[in-house]
Amino acid sequence: MTPQEYVQQKAANSGSSFYYAFLFLPPNRRAAITAFYAFCREIDDVVDEISDPSVAQSTLGWWQKEVIQSFADNATHPVMKALMPHVKEYGIETHHLMSVIEGCQMDLTQTRYLDFVGLQRYCHLVASVVGEVAAKIFGQTDPATTQYAHTLGLAFQLTNILRDVGEDAMRGRIYLPLDELKQFDVKPQDLMQRQYSDRFTALMSFQAARANRLYEEAFALLPAADKHSQKPGLMMASIYRTLLREIESDDFRVLHQRISLTPLRKLWLAWKVQALGRL
Repeated sequence: MTPQEYVQQKAANSGSSFYYAFLFLPPNRRAAITAFYAFCREIDDVVDEISDPSVAQSTLGWWQKEVIQSFADNATHPVMKALMPHVKEYGIETHHLMSVIEGCQMDLTQTRYLDFVGLQRYCHLVASVVGEVAAKIFGQTDPATTQYAHTLGLAFQLTNILRDVGEDAMRGRIYLPLDELKQFDVKPQDLMQRQYSDRFTALMSFQAARANRLYEEAFALLPAADKHSQKPGLMMASIYRTLLREIESDDFRVLHQRISLTPLRKLWLAWKVQALGRL
């Protein structure tokens, strides 16, 4: 299997909303974003699939070394072999990849966030930096587009957090800020015991409203010059925001299930942005 085949399989098998946006890109940009996304999946999988924290930590340490040696023209992993031919053209730098690794390292050492400021730091590393690199690959021309990408990445990550509240609680992780749980009188054990209540619904409504505001803020930040080039990001926004609306319309019943969109619906939403320019 070639490095290109490896990253293609990694991206396709993930079932992620991101994959559907890649389908409409020209070949070179599609190859670059597929390789970068596969890198992000590899790092994320270390945390999700390795149960021993010390083994996961050393695996992430290996990835840090692999990134450094890859930028010194000595890549060994198929993901890095697929990604490195694109880094110069699209302005991908060592610190971008290291940020993704640092964010996943936080998952090994931190299972609670005291406030939204602390959570934002985590989201910046695992999502906003990813958005920044994606915007470059999609064809960013205006420096102001980076702030749009950071804000949209934060909105995506908050949507993921809302979708995965139950799943994460079962793993002992709570990403909802503790001061906001206290504000709505929801205890961490309520999430772990899958206890629904009016208080929980109010907490989740508060979180969803913030995510919705961030989507609107991101759209307003996108410079007119880059509206066409950033269509793939807008496709993802359409998919993610539709998912957020599904979670809201289901009264935030996320403690016992993972709400998702079908592949066909994701493809339809992506096509609608590509063909009709409609979110």
